[in-house]
Amino acid sequence: MAIDREQLLHVAHLARLELRESELERLGAQLNDILEAVSKVSELDLSDVPPTSHPLDVVNVWAEDEPRPSLPVDEALANAPERDGDYFKVPPGGS
Repeated sequence: MAIDREQLLHVAHLARLELRESELERLGAQLNDILEAVSKVSELDLSDVPPTSHPLDVVNVWAEDEPRPSLPVDEALANAPERDGDYFKVPPGGS
């Protein structure tokens, strides 16, 4: 499966990339090489290979959760630039 110019422009738009003509040609060729290499996996018989989410066994390395007293509100908010009662006061806004 090769990626065409329109698909490449669409992906660049989604990634908020502005590409010059020379970059489109180079990146298109590189992306097609990657897709070709990845497509070779479909040629393999993987019927006896179990699905994996990670190549190594993943274990929890953290200690067990133990309930304990939390930080007092006054100590937690001691360095807050502003506070509103028991809460941090932050300016309204969005992204």
